[in-house]
Amino acid sequence: MGEPLVEIDDLHLSLVGGGGRVNILRGIDLRLVAGETLSVVGTSGAGKTTLLMAIAGLEQASAGRIRVAGVDITGLDEDALARFRRRHVGIVFQSFHLVATMTAVENVALPLEFAGAPNALERAAAALDSVGLEARRHHYPGQLSGGEQQRVALARACVARPSLLLADEPTGNLDGETGARVMDLLFNLQAEHGSSLLLVTHDPALAGRCGRCLRMNDGLLLGAAESWP
Repeated sequence: MGEPLVEIDDLHLSLVGGGGRVNILRGIDLRLVAGETLSVVGTSGAGKTTLLMAIAGLEQASAGRIRVAGVDITGLDEDALARFRRRHVGIVFQSFHLVATMTAVENVALPLEFAGAPNALERAAAALDSVGLEARRHHYPGQLSGGEQQRVALARACVARPSLLLADEPTGNLDGETGARVMDLLFNLQAEHGSSLLLVTHDPALAGRCGRCLRMNDGLLLGAAESWP
């Protein structure tokens, strides 16, 4: 095994609502090696998405440590977390989260422009070409099918060649055939770029495409998920 890209130690995350404190993550330990593909499966409410968001620095841990690409993110402020994400993390959500008033190529160029990278639009166009959307560069999200929108989101997540890809139910809003094509692209890009992939899914077939699969329940990782669901 290589060096860990992601190291999580005794991670806890709780939120306070009208009904009191809710413990969402209850002591997570995890290692993800550079270039590894890992799926996390489990029922709704198990804490899978919250774990993904904590690793991305989009949810604040209550206790414990998260270290990604040598950076301990648990003590970073919002500006530092934004810089960390631009350098190291690409995220694909179930909902596409495209900017409706921007074309496909402009959406893909966004992370490069935020990072001050040169030739952002040219690199974004090449990323769209890599997911088969060279003819749709100047279309707006509303002019694209669901599968095309998710391919734009995938190109945006990968355009900066992040060391870590996080995918949260990326086929949840797609039909089976379209979802399979999108996932083929995701795994191809992951392999091409050498990124690590952490995939949250309800789909056993999709989870099985990863090199390792862990089951999550009630805020805890319970080990390998050979018999899931």
